[in-house]
Amino acid sequence: MQATMPLFIDTHCHLDDERYITDLAQVIAQAKELGVKACIIPAASPSTLNRARDIAQQYPHIYFACGLHPCEISHENASISNRSTLQECFSLLDEPQCIAIGECGLDYYHFLESTSKQEQKRNQAEVFIAHIEQAIARDLPLIVHIREASNDAYEILSQYPKARGVLHCYNADEILLKLSDRFYYGIGGVATFKNARRLLEALPKIPLNRIVLETDAPYLTPHPHRGQRNSPEYIPLIAQRVAEILSITQEQLADISTSNACTLFGIQAS
Repeated sequence: MQATMPLFIDTHCHLDDERYITDLAQVIAQAKELGVKACIIPAASPSTLNRARDIAQQYPHIYFACGLHPCEISHENASISNRSTLQECFSLLDEPQCIAIGECGLDYYHFLESTSKQEQKRNQAEVFIAHIEQAIARDLPLIVHIREASNDAYEILSQYPKARGVLHCYNADEILLKLSDRFYYGIGGVATFKNARRLLEALPKIPLNRIVLETDAPYLTPHPHRGQRNSPEYIPLIAQRVAEILSITQEQLADISTSNACTLFGIQAS
C-alpha cells in the first residue's frame, strides 16, 4: 500500500514579494506537489497588499492577511499617516480569502536614527493596538511579529484577553509561552540553523496543539539551502527537523501542525 503524502500548511510566506514575480506559478505548483496544500500571505506592506489579494483570488488554496508591519509604519505625522494606511489595509478585510490581520507587532531591532527610540516604540505600540482591536472586533486571528520586544509585546497582549492568533517566527523567549492558551507559535527555517540552540530548547515547551509551520519565504531559508531564496516547498525540511527535536515522526507533525493551522485560521487543507 502506498503511503499517504503528509499535508502541510505554510502559515507565513510572502508570495507577494517581488522575488516571485517571474516564477510564482512554478513556485506554487512545486510546493503543492510536495504536500503544501495551503499558504497564507501576511501582506504587511501597502506596496504589496493588492498583489497579495490578487494572488489569493487566482489560487483557491492561497489565503492572505492584511496589516502593517512595524518596520513599515510612519514616524512623521504618525497618527494621521498610520491611521490612513491602516484604513487602506483594513479595507480588504471583507475579501473572502482574507483570513487574518497582520503581519503586525513590535520590532526594536530596526530602529531609525532620525527619530527617538521612545517615539518609535510609542508609534509601534499605537499601530499594534489598532490591529489588536480590529482583530477582536472582527473575531479574526492576529499574525504577530515580535523582534527584541517580547516583554512589551506580552504586556500589550495581556491587556487584550480576547486577542488570539500566531506568534510568527517564535523567538524562544519564555515569557511568550504564557500566551499559549490563545496563541500559536510559528516555527520556520531557524529550527534548522546550527546556531538555533535557544529555539531547539524551547520547542519541547510549546504545547503540540499550538505549533504551526511557516517558511517566512523568501527569508530565513532552511538548511541546506541557506543563501538561496526561500520557498514554501521547503516546509517538509522544516517539519523533519522539528519532528526530530520533538521525537515524533514527520507525518505526525504534519497532521498536528496542519490541524492546528486549520483551527486557527478556519480553513481546510485537502
